[in-house]
Amino acid sequence: MSALRTKLDSLIAKTDLEVSEQQREQLVGYVELLDKWNKAYNLTSVRDPLDMLVKHILDSIVVSAHLPGERFIDVGTGPGLPGIPLAIMNPEKTFFLLDSLGKRIRFIKQVVHTLGLKNVTPIQSRVEEFQPEEKFDGVLSRAFASMTDMVEWCHHLPKQEHGVFLALKGQHPKDEMDQLPEWCSVTEIISLAVPELEGDRHLVILSRKEN
Repeated sequence: MSALRTKLDSLIAKTDLEVSEQQREQLVGYVELLDKWNKAYNLTSVRDPLDMLVKHILDSIVVSAHLPGERFIDVGTGPGLPGIPLAIMNPEKTFFLLDSLGKRIRFIKQVVHTLGLKNVTPIQSRVEEFQPEEKFDGVLSRAFASMTDMVEWCHHLPKQEHGVFLALKGQHPKDEMDQLPEWCSVTEIISLAVPELEGDRHLVILSRKEN
């Protein structure tokens, strides 16, 4: 068993997540691809694949239990975070991964092909210019923008009924919450436990205020 797989197994054992053999292999495969491409294309500042397991994989998949609905878009996905790990964990849900940089989308297409992911659609576009044929149950963002910018730029993406914004944040983002536009409210803040990650992690769920 590879060092990456051994480390991943030990991290997952510290959570309540149920992760199948195939999912574990796909998560390791994703890290191996990210490490390989990162040397040439500088897709992430995290250089050590073992660190990627904590800072990218576990940091993403702990959100898995908090995804309401079936159809999601990951805006400013970068190299596919948190979208790829969440798609691996939730094969019954659909994920659209959006980024404006071609090298990131090329990488995601390679990941989708190599890992055989049937529920991921990569999209190269600026978020404010992207007009989906169908709206989304959830709009995900991680290290993308302030929550105010996120909801302003992505206001056209969630479904009118029950659509939510899901922002992955570090410390409790009180300052950002205070600056949200009038039409948007925080419905829930979930403290996330990420094994071996230094610092706090929170998932902030936002929605349109009901008229």
